[in-house]
Amino acid sequence: MFRVDKLVKRYGELRAVDGISFEVRKGELYGLLGPNGAGKTTTMSMLSGLLKPDEGRIFFDGVEIGSHSIRVKTQLGVVPQETALYETLSARENLRFWAGLYGLSGAGLDTAVDRALDHVGLTGRSKDAVKTFSGGMKRRLNLALGLVHSPRAVLMDEPTVGIDPQARANILEAVRAVAASGTTVIYTTHYLEEAETLCDRVAIVDHGKILAEGTVDELKRRVSGKEIITVSGSFEVETARARLAALPGAQVIVASPGKMVLSVSGSGKAAVEALTSVLASGLDLDGVSIQPPSLNSVFLDLTGRELRD
Repeated sequence: MFRVDKLVKRYGELRAVDGISFEVRKGELYGLLGPNGAGKTTTMSMLSGLLKPDEGRIFFDGVEIGSHSIRVKTQLGVVPQETALYETLSARENLRFWAGLYGLSGAGLDTAVDRALDHVGLTGRSKDAVKTFSGGMKRRLNLALGLVHSPRAVLMDEPTVGIDPQARANILEAVRAVAASGTTVIYTTHYLEEAETLCDRVAIVDHGKILAEGTVDELKRRVSGKEIITVSGSFEVETARARLAALPGAQVIVASPGKMVLSVSGSGKAAVEALTSVLASGLDLDGVSIQPPSLNSVFLDLTGRELRD
């Protein structure tokens, strides 16, 4: 469905997107996972045709976006990170406006609007002005705008950012339903649990590059045989680093005041031995934990820092 080939976008000396390539299959829910500033939104802006790449090519169903942008855009839905809503209009009026821009009219337009409202659970508030909506309701309506014309593929850029857990759960349920209907979805997030529970495949992105790609299980296998041990307490960084780095099979991957993160290679027995050595290190400890393989441990292994940093 999508093929991205060596995509580059520069802002002065900054390469916000630095030669990334990936493919998204028809009907797939494909995640771009990375911290703020990783280049996810810039990538989505180029996929939607909003930004022109400095280098590289983007194909949608075999058609190059740069050469046939209008033809492609009519088949895409876009859910931007910032809501694209008119606050004084009702939910229905917002949807009618955007559906009209996609060429819908008459009974078909009304049917599409009703379907989109139902999809995000806003039928009962369809006549209310958007300015009366909560943040979560606005996010749900923003999602509906990207779905109202029944696109073949939808680009969703951090659709759950800044909302409460219940509203977030509602959005994720709607996203799952979109993907289950056979619509191709590209989904950006910096929330590990979203990528782990939603996506068929995930690309881990940092500093404009794709560092790793695959299913969640495939990515976790990159750190199989390694355990992540997190140590917190009142200790001097360099003293802690020196003592913990000396442990057999251990590598210090995060060192900060009051917190150290180790990667320990070997069997489960090696992790237990390392944990015993940490407890006997003489450091003033508040807590020690062992993390099973996860996307966070993959990101730690690839970058030397946690995703939330």
